[in-house]
Amino acid sequence: MPGGAVVRGLVRGLIALLTVQAALLVLDAAFPPDLTRGERSSPVVLDRQGAWLRALPVESGRWRIRADLDRIDPVFLRRVTRMEDGRFGWHAGVDPLAVMRALASAAVHGRPTSGASTLTMQTARLLTPHRRDLAGKLLEMVRATQLEARFSKPQILALYLTLAPYGGNLEGVRAASLAYFGHEPASLTDGEQALLIALPQSPEARRPDRRPGAARAARARVLARMTRAGLIARGAALEGAGEPLPRRAAFPALAWHVAGELARAAPAAQASVVSTLDADLQRRLEPLAAATARAQGPGGVVAVLVVDIPTRAVRAAVGSGGLDRPGGWIDMTRALRSPGSALKPFIYGFAFDDGVAAPDTQIDDAARRFVDYQPEDFDRVFHGKVTAREALVYSLNVPAVTLLSRIGAPVFERRIETAGARMVRPRAAESDAGLALALGGEGISLRDLVMLYAALGDDGLAKPLTWTEVEAERTAKEPGRRLMRPTAARQVLDILREGPAPKGRAPAALTRGGPGLAFKTGTSYAYRDAVAVGVVGDVVIGVWSGRADGGARAGLTGREAALPLLFDIADQIHPPHLAPPPLAPRGAPTAMTSIETDDAAPQLIFPPDGATVMVTAFGPGSRGLTLAGRGDRLVWYVDGAPAPIDPVSGSPIWRPPTPGFYRITAVDGAGRQAQARVRIRD
Repeated sequence: MPGGAVVRGLVRGLIALLTVQAALLVLDAAFPPDLTRGERSSPVVLDRQGAWLRALPVESGRWRIRADLDRIDPVFLRRVTRMEDGRFGWHAGVDPLAVMRALASAAVHGRPTSGASTLTMQTARLLTPHRRDLAGKLLEMVRATQLEARFSKPQILALYLTLAPYGGNLEGVRAASLAYFGHEPASLTDGEQALLIALPQSPEARRPDRRPGAARAARARVLARMTRAGLIARGAALEGAGEPLPRRAAFPALAWHVAGELARAAPAAQASVVSTLDADLQRRLEPLAAATARAQGPGGVVAVLVVDIPTRAVRAAVGSGGLDRPGGWIDMTRALRSPGSALKPFIYGFAFDDGVAAPDTQIDDAARRFVDYQPEDFDRVFHGKVTAREALVYSLNVPAVTLLSRIGAPVFERRIETAGARMVRPRAAESDAGLALALGGEGISLRDLVMLYAALGDDGLAKPLTWTEVEAERTAKEPGRRLMRPTAARQVLDILREGPAPKGRAPAALTRGGPGLAFKTGTSYAYRDAVAVGVVGDVVIGVWSGRADGGARAGLTGREAALPLLFDIADQIHPPHLAPPPLAPRGAPTAMTSIETDDAAPQLIFPPDGATVMVTAFGPGSRGLTLAGRGDRLVWYVDGAPAPIDPVSGSPIWRPPTPGFYRITAVDGAGRQAQARVRIRD
């Protein structure tokens, strides 16, 4: 029956079609398009407001910046698709009408006079460049259909705008817009849009920085085409043609270390990384850090971190104070360095938290040996009975070690590491944490140090620092880890606000609306590291100064080399007013209830009368004991002989020749004296 023949014919036709489709699928799977170039691009690291910080080049130093359609002017997107491929929205990679028009024109003129390339075909050619002949054109068509089967139209457009060449080593509309116009393509003038449409067709011949005449003519032709297509008014086209041609500028490189770190860590398909950094603050702090580094000698570098406490978002990060510095390519915010005394606030915080001490608890600041460890204060002067508050404000060593011995060095170390900080012991150190922890005996990074101080500013809750807006939103909702109770954290911050300001700076308490800065400094052995960390409002600031190679420096302490910069940064964040508020009365600590008058007799602080002092070595080569007392112009004698004065500190240093009993005498300027009889033993 004729009807049966028709059915059989339809079945055969369907089978043939399915066979062809299956064959095409097999061929497509066997010979897929090479997407390597499209996948190999660098994401742009943006600040939290969308300002460009830094991107990384790809192979051969080419700037191939992945297009982000959400950050590109939608008017430009409509115009580029209309100018390059008017039927882009409905064809399947190859435009049959354009192919027929091109074939008819070639037949009439005996040579090709118009192209038939769609945006998808151009994208295929950019993915795998080849010769522009008939075989190459057929390959483009095949690859275009493969791309259409794999990607949506917006994805293909984004791929084209990622790979399109714009002259020199610029690839992608974002790289071109930033290099030529100094901004992202989120908003473009008519002249800028026309130039960006014209450049990919002949990028080297039309480069505005090298071929201004050709670039101007190509831009005018595109504007004329857009006028004929009804995409722009004639007057606007004339204004666009009259815009000055741009010159190529260098890419931004703010927050060089951190932005590079974020770019390298981002997934290949991610077009932009929105960081937590503030480009404006970063731009202001980098010159401050660079000036500080230069002032501290040819080998000095400076690292800075500014963190928002509620979200732990890093608002500014300076890795070295300049790539021109020795070791300036190293991110010193990540380096493990000695914090000096900068961990002392946590010793006191844990002691307050555990009930070992309170802010006004008196602690003896006198020469003392802790098993195999004998600390002494930085100025080699002991102060006798002091409160914990005074000991922390003036960073006295013996009280801090006393409290650490009560807490237990291993316990202290575990509590710090449980909060998320990493502490590293020197190779020559013992297997267990020792009391030298109180004075910077273990290494810690500036990042972790700032993280710990942020916990002080957050009522004792520790959370990791965040570097992207996505992380910051998530961290703000997390409970965190309890480092210490809120009361202890607040007590520590209150004490740190009493610290003496650097020379030439008014204390925060004397300036209305001042930063109210709670800070602590630290200095490592041989002045290798100078540290200052402070909490001001909802912000924590960390400053490190030193040499990238860990070399010693002459006399640069945390107070001299890092604290002034910390105060400058605090002023950048919370500028102080000059009108002083009235001073509120406050009760004096127990150890400071009175001030001795000038007619008071001298007093011995160390060694006290009747004391037994243990020393490990005797004679001129020994470490010696620092004699301390209260009085005006004291002169010291041991068994009637003058005690030698240390030429560095100016303090009397007595080195007992043998064990035994000795008489110590201090005589003031008025001839009054105080004596103590002490026993020295080994």
